[in-house]
Amino acid sequence: MVFCSLIRTFADDMKKFLLLCLVLSVESLVFAYRAVPQSGDWRMFTRLDSLVRADSLLVTTQLGLMVWDLTDDREVYAWNSQQLMRPASTMKVLTAVTALDRLGGDYELRTSIYIRGEVKGGVLTGDLVCVGGMDPMFGRDDLRAIVGELKRQGVKTLRGNIVTDNTMKESEKWGEGWCWDDKNPTLAPLLAGGKADFGEQLLQALKDGRIVVAGVRVVPGSGKGERGALLCTRSHKLSEVLVRMMKESDNLFAESVFYQVAASMGRRPATARDGREAEVALLDSAGLDGRSYRIADGSGLSLYNYLSAEAETMVLRYAWRKRAIYDWLLPTLPVAAVDGTLKKRMLGTAAAGNVKAKTGTVSGVIALAGYCMSAQGHQLCFAILNQGIMRAADARTFQDKVCVILREGSTSAS
Repeated sequence: MVFCSLIRTFADDMKKFLLLCLVLSVESLVFAYRAVPQSGDWRMFTRLDSLVRADSLLVTTQLGLMVWDLTDDREVYAWNSQQLMRPASTMKVLTAVTALDRLGGDYELRTSIYIRGEVKGGVLTGDLVCVGGMDPMFGRDDLRAIVGELKRQGVKTLRGNIVTDNTMKESEKWGEGWCWDDKNPTLAPLLAGGKADFGEQLLQALKDGRIVVAGVRVVPGSGKGERGALLCTRSHKLSEVLVRMMKESDNLFAESVFYQVAASMGRRPATARDGREAEVALLDSAGLDGRSYRIADGSGLSLYNYLSAEAETMVLRYAWRKRAIYDWLLPTLPVAAVDGTLKKRMLGTAAAGNVKAKTGTVSGVIALAGYCMSAQGHQLCFAILNQGIMRAADARTFQDKVCVILREGSTSAS
C-alpha cells in the first residue's frame, strides 16, 4: 500500500512537472514570436544580436538599443532599451516633435519693434521698444530692415532710448546642468546673430544707416506699460529653425524652440519647467510614463537629462503616426553620407542616403536616433545610446554597423 501511494505521488508530481515544462515552452515560443519580426526577417534580428553580443566595445561601456518596424508596428530588436541614459543631442528629437505637435511647422518666432513717442520733422522723440521672441535666426538683414522701416517713416534722428524687452522667458542665461567649461549659448529672448547684445547691435545698425543717435542708450524694459505703435515685426518659421537645429545640432536653436514650447503653456515669463511639462506630456501621448524620465533642457547639453532608447523610439513612432509632424520632421534630419552631422558617416555603405537620424555627443556619450527604410520596403525607426565611451569613433563605428544591418534587412551583406 505504501509503495502504491508513493507511485501515485510520484505520478502526480511528474504531471505537474510536465505541465510546468509545457507552460514554459509556450511562453518561450511567445517571447520568440514577439522578439523576431513576423515577416520572417530572422537575418536582421540575428545580425543585430550577433553584433551586440560580439562587439568588444560593450565589455566596458553601456548600450541602450531599440529598433521598431513602423510598417508592421512592432518591435524588431531591443537591448537594455528601458535603461535610463544621457541622450546628448538626440534630446533635440523630443524637443522638435513636441514643438511640431503643439505649434506646427508654420509657427513663427517673432521679434517686434515699437515706436513709443512721436515723429516730427524727421526726429523721433521717444523710444524704440524691442520685444524679443527668442528668434535665433534674427540677423543683420533683419537689423537693416528695421533701419529701413524707420527711414520710410521719415526718421532721421532718434532722441530717446533703445528699450530691450526680454520678458518672454525667465532670466536664467544657461540651462540646468550645463558644464561651465563648455561653449554654451546665452539664452535671451532678444537675439541678433545668435548673440544677446541685441540693443548694441541695433544701435550700431542705426549709425551705419546714417540715423543720428547722439545720446541714445540701451536700457532694459520691464515688459509693462505702453509699448507704443508697432513699427515692424521680423519673423522666421519654426520649420526653418528646425533645419539648422537638427542638421547642424545647433544648441541655441534647440533652446529657442524649447522656450517656444514653454511659452505655449500660457505662462509668462516662460520657464524651463514649462518646457519640461510639455515634453513630459508628449512622452505620455507616445504611450510612455513621462515622469519616468529626467528632462532638463531642450538641446541635450545638460548632463541631467535621462531618456531611454525605448522612449526615443516611441517618440519617433509617435511622429511617424502623425503625418502633420512627420512631414515637417523628416526633412530636418541629417542624411547619412549626404549632409549635416552625418555627412561623413556611412560613406559607401547600403545606409548612405537612406538613414535619416539625429546624432548626439557629450562627454562619454554618443547617440543616434532616427529612421531607415529596409531593403524589403519596411519603414524602421531606432535609437542607439552608447554611454561610458572613451573613443567617440568606436561608438560611431558600432552605430554605423547597426544602420547598415537595418538597411540591408534580410539581404546578403554587401
